[in-house]
Amino acid sequence: MDIVRTLDDWSKRRSKISEGTLGFVPSLGGLHGGHAMLLRRSVEENDSTVLSIFLNRTQFNEVQDLQNYPSVEAADLAVAEQCGVDVVFLPSHEDIYPDNYTFRVVSEHPLSKVMEGVFRPGHFEGVLTVVLKLLLIVKATRAYFGEKDYQQLVLVREMAKAFFLETEIVPCPTVRDERGLPLSSRHNRLTQEELRIGQEFAEVLQTHQFVADIERELVKKAIAFDYVEEKENRLFAAARIGGVRLIDNVPATWGK
Repeated sequence: MDIVRTLDDWSKRRSKISEGTLGFVPSLGGLHGGHAMLLRRSVEENDSTVLSIFLNRTQFNEVQDLQNYPSVEAADLAVAEQCGVDVVFLPSHEDIYPDNYTFRVVSEHPLSKVMEGVFRPGHFEGVLTVVLKLLLIVKATRAYFGEKDYQQLVLVREMAKAFFLETEIVPCPTVRDERGLPLSSRHNRLTQEELRIGQEFAEVLQTHQFVADIERELVKKAIAFDYVEEKENRLFAAARIGGVRLIDNVPATWGK
């Protein structure tokens, strides 16, 4: 497994991947089982796979959330190697933002103005800008994104179409733990009791079909939530538990 840290070195390494398909998994680091699933799928479906690890500060609207995000490079590299990744790309902030974030992607897509777009101002600008930059740099055949961040997934897919990017955006199912919670690097900041409450949050979303019913159950269980909404034939919710913000979504099942 090769480790590349600069744009120049990546350019040289990319030039050696002239044949076959290239899969790409972008990440902030703090890899968990959800990332591993994306990586294994890319390895299975492509001749080569590259993982990027870049803690993109422009998508964090809360300084504390950025400061609390895990930085565990050695553990991340071990996960990548176990999954069969060919190259890990670890660019610097200066490499990705030589313009100091002067130029950025601003979305007018309706989905960028609801849910996370409301509660995390500037979040999608940061996400879409860094994803566009990485897709242009890596020039992958396919890029893999988890449905856990379904709102983000749709916006990335639509952006790729709008800018005529040749990389195929591949959606992958949400990976959940034994409690039913979608895997997240933020879980290690929760106590056992908070994880139990998180489990109740996930269960409510997965066992009720209508927004009003979900909201009623969350209030009954005293689980603080930012929103419960139905979009894209899915149910979305965000809850705050123990100072940690959890998001989740499930397919709507009306009439099934």
